[in-house]
Amino acid sequence: MLFGHNTNVKVRDTDFHVQTEDRGVTNALIDTTVYFHGRVLHRRTNNYFDLLPLNSKNEQALKQRLDEQHRAVVEELRTGTLHLPLPQEAKSPATTGVSNAPSVPKVLTLVLINSKTWLAGKRATLVVSVQNRESGEPVNHARIVARVEGAADSKEFKTETGIDGRARLEFDMPRVSGAEPALVIEAMHGNAKGHLRFQLRARPKVPAAS
Repeated sequence: MLFGHNTNVKVRDTDFHVQTEDRGVTNALIDTTVYFHGRVLHRRTNNYFDLLPLNSKNEQALKQRLDEQHRAVVEELRTGTLHLPLPQEAKSPATTGVSNAPSVPKVLTLVLINSKTWLAGKRATLVVSVQNRESGEPVNHARIVARVEGAADSKEFKTETGIDGRARLEFDMPRVSGAEPALVIEAMHGNAKGHLRFQLRARPKVPAAS
């Protein structure tokens, strides 16, 4: 079971986004990230190898640790214990002479994070990450469109990225009738685009007993 929290924190006139995630038993990490306009300002990680293998009791202990770590970072931000200097371009143009308008990405980097586990039976779960290819910054509010080329029913499945540049899209796989089916994922933000295409291979049929 994976746990997580997302909290928006306002410190004076500055808005931060705090995200805490369980990275799964493979990594056994509790990861807390502080974002400012999609940019990572602070990261705090702690492992939980001592709770493995997870059972109901250890899952409860893991959730408590994750809750406490998230709460601690949020509280440190609010009280000023955790002071995070803002990027230079985010400061007032009156004092820096630099415009604080966000840069518009020209090309998007689109990654399917769970490329090896996205399909379970007939259920597809896509976890994608969208970044500005030039700066590497996550892109918020990027539109994600997924479809299966060669499907009998040409449906499109849509969602949008969050402040961390990630999005999750779930759907039932349509019946495939084409000769070369493929999973296509597209990301769009303004005039910028990103594109992924995965050729789908049919699972070999088990020969019937003679």
